[in-house]
Amino acid sequence: MENGEYKKLVCKEELEVDAFYSIHYFQYMSSFYFPGEQHGFWEFVCVDKGEVLIGAGEKTYRLKTGEMVFHEPGEFHWVKATGEIAPNLVVISFSSESGMMDFFRKKMFTLSRGEGKVLAALIREAGHSLEGRLDDPYQKELVMDRKAAPAALQLMTLYLKQFLILLYRRNCEMAEDTCLKMPVYEKTSKNNYEEDLFAGITLYMKENIGRKLKLEQICKENMIGKAKLQKVIHQKTGMGVIDYFVCLRIETAKEYIRNEKLNFSQIAEELGYSSQHYFSRQFRAVTGMTPTEYASSIKAMAEKER
Repeated sequence: MENGEYKKLVCKEELEVDAFYSIHYFQYMSSFYFPGEQHGFWEFVCVDKGEVLIGAGEKTYRLKTGEMVFHEPGEFHWVKATGEIAPNLVVISFSSESGMMDFFRKKMFTLSRGEGKVLAALIREAGHSLEGRLDDPYQKELVMDRKAAPAALQLMTLYLKQFLILLYRRNCEMAEDTCLKMPVYEKTSKNNYEEDLFAGITLYMKENIGRKLKLEQICKENMIGKAKLQKVIHQKTGMGVIDYFVCLRIETAKEYIRNEKLNFSQIAEELGYSSQHYFSRQFRAVTGMTPTEYASSIKAMAEKER
């Protein structure tokens, strides 16, 4: 069949990503310090939780949750926890020869909710598709898992490019004049309700993290039916309601451990466990290691060079 009157629109990429060098999600102790390095490719550090000091060339930045900086090729950079809140960091390094990357030099950014979702999708895809662990700071080579889904690396690259383009558009000084204003399509009311419900239940659980919550109690205090609650939690997490609450408890315990201000007995008491033994047993069931092993592994990994 002939093309007739159709004229093609040739696709040209204004921002290209040539390769990944590292994709990390770190959970560090509040005393963490990395003395620094420099390399010939781009890297950005984004704080998912907590607070850190970042050295970038001659500049020093104090980054809080949702803030990030880029390190340009050849720039010496270091990172140090402030000692107050144990940080969770996303660190991604990549190569790009695109002129658009000049915009990101020597700037600090605050992520929007949409940009955060794209970055989370990249981390999630990397976790499913790469061999090894994303919290291994001395991993020097990324290797695709043989069981990775089709086109996983391509999807990871698309996520990174989408993330960079969104960040550029929103922060570009000429955004209103030169950037296309894309229409925003609202989710259906049902999806909005379920998103809000999940967020509300998660917040409720975090605010009551030290209580021994039961399913009936959660439903009653949030005025929701058991079947509906179970359905939404399972759709969002793949877990049961109480299993999800347990995971939130253990994540809080991990943060306490990394903050280094409470001992294991105090953490168990703070989270409402009847004994330190029961806390340790549940911690191991969720993480695969004891609290002591977790603390040792985080410290050991942080002390090694990337």
